[in-house]
Amino acid sequence: MPVIVQDSASKAVLMFAYMNREAFEATVATGEAHYWSRSRKSLWRKGEQSGHFQRVESIRLDCDGDVILLNVIQIGSVACHTGRTSCFFRQLEHGHWRVCDPVLKDPSEIYRQ
Repeated sequence: MPVIVQDSASKAVLMFAYMNREAFEATVATGEAHYWSRSRKSLWRKGEQSGHFQRVESIRLDCDGDVILLNVIQIGSVACHTGRTSCFFRQLEHGHWRVCDPVLKDPSEIYRQ
């Protein structure tokens, strides 16, 4: 299922991801956000590599029952793998995409292979 992740304090949309049943059950059981990586075909706990975990405050379901909304406390200021607060850091202005949020942490410092 698609998941919209929102900061519980600021209400900013931090990211979009997917959950399968296993990710949903792990999220409910632990109180930390878990997602399903469609590209890697594996379960992942947000922050397991970066240290930027998401503590779940509430879980909501939309009216059609096909989108989950997580309200989270973002541990650390980075939710995006690009090192920004939000994955939604580009804004359309006059027909062109403008980067409107700064990189807070160099991704090479966050994700060591």
